Order: sequence, then structure tokens, then C-alpha cells
Amino acid sequence: MSQKHQASSTESDRLGLRADCASCFGLCCVALPFAASADFAVDKDAGKPCANLRADFRCGIHAHLRERGFSGCTVFDCLGAGQKVSQVTFGGQDWRQAPHTARQMFDVFAVMRQLHELLWYLAEALSLPPARPIHDDLRRALNDIDRLTRDSAEVLAKTDVAALRQDVNALLLRTSELVRAGVPGRKKNHRGADLIGARLKGADLRGANLRGAYLIAADLTNADLRTADLIGVDFRDADLSGADLTGSIFLTQSQVNAAKGNGATKLPPALTRPAHWSAG
Repeated sequence: MSQKHQASSTESDRLGLRADCASCFGLCCVALPFAASADFAVDKDAGKPCANLRADFRCGIHAHLRERGFSGCTVFDCLGAGQKVSQVTFGGQDWRQAPHTARQMFDVFAVMRQLHELLWYLAEALSLPPARPIHDDLRRALNDIDRLTRDSAEVLAKTDVAALRQDVNALLLRTSELVRAGVPGRKKNHRGADLIGARLKGADLRGANLRGAYLIAADLTNADLRTADLIGVDFRDADLSGADLTGSIFLTQSQVNAAKGNGATKLPPALTRPAHWSAG
């Protein structure tokens, strides 16, 4: 593992940004809604437990989610928000034993998931040497949000997440500019672009700005995405077979899980190859 990603992984572990389902009260299976689609076999309202949720808060079909029509579940990653709400915010008291806390717990989970996402991005930004000029600002933002995640349910429920996102995004954008400035040549700018189904096989996207781009079902086989800014990119069903994403910035496990790939796809060391990817 590179020194950069080792630092990022260490910080993520310290902040508890890796999901531990055994310490969670199945919050993603209850708090979040989903609609019958290619990603989910049935409709489910927010606050209603999924029919597959067991009494021990485990999924009854976890090993067969994709075959049973719940591929959307395999994409979701709470980034540790579930166990934080379950064990820290609510002190280990679950919504079944204390049903009067359920509504607030589910509302706080939605906020906590977003706060943990911001922490993930900030932790990665702090691991990037080119962003050293703004490391103090990044560290200050990370510490402030980390403290907030440990506050009371009442405080968390009233958090203005949109305002926090705006402040953090300014720092992440500056981080992106500093990192991508080191890539020689003219960098492509596809920020927010509609690239659904785009044919980008073998494309040179080194240092590209792809923030918020729609790359649903795009052909990115053998594409070079090193040092590209991938924050918020929609990779659902995009083909990343043979693509090189090493050194890309702000890529999350959820994005990788939503895409297709194979054994030749190169990922940042902090991320894992999804089980549903082909071996070839």
C-alpha cells in the first residue's frame, strides 16, 4: 500500500469510517426507502424494516442479494455511520427495544451518513502531499465534523448539512486543483457532464475533472483515470474492466461497487475489488 493510502486508511480507521454491520441495528435496512427497480425487487417506505431483516439485525439473504434482486443493497456503504448512531449516539439502545427512539434514530442516521462521507473525503485530502498548503484548514474541518458526529441526537438532527457540505466542498475543490496541477498537459473538464453510455474505451482521463459526471453504463475499459477527480461520479453499470484508477481522488467503495470491472482493473489500495466483478 502506498504511503498516501496507508495514511488515508489509518485516518479512516481512527474515525470509524468502515462499516461494522455487527455493531449496527440494521439502520440502512429500516431508515432508508427504496423503490422496485433493477436495484430492488420490491418497494419499501422509509422507517419500515425490510422483510429480509432478521431479529438479530442481520440480512437473511445477504449472500444472495444480487440473485434475489437486491443489487442496490450491495452498492450501499454507510461509511460507519450505522454503528456510530447505534453505539455512540443512542448508547447501544436499539429501536426495537425502545420504539419511541426509532423516528429520531432514523433521522439522525441520514445526517450521520452524510457527515461520515465528508470525513472520508477530508481524510483522503489530508493524505495528499500536493494539498499540504491547505492541510491546516482540512484538519480543522475534519476535527469540527468529527466532534459533531459525537454530539447528541438533538444536535445532530438539527445540523445544517447543506451548509457544511458547501464549506467542505470548497476545500475539496481546492485540493483537487492542487493535486491535478501536477499532471502535465491539458486536463479534460467533464464536471457534471452527461456521459451516460459514453464510449470512452482506452480514453486518457489523467487529471480530468469528472466531479458529478453521469457515467452510467459508460464504456471505460482500459481507460486511464489516474489522478482524476471522481467525487460524486455516477458509475452505475459503467465498465471499468482494465481501467487504471490508481491515484484517482475522492473515489469511494460505493462507486466501485456500482460499476463493472475485472481482475485487470487497477484500484486505489484503500478500496476492495467487488465480489461480483469478473476475474478475467
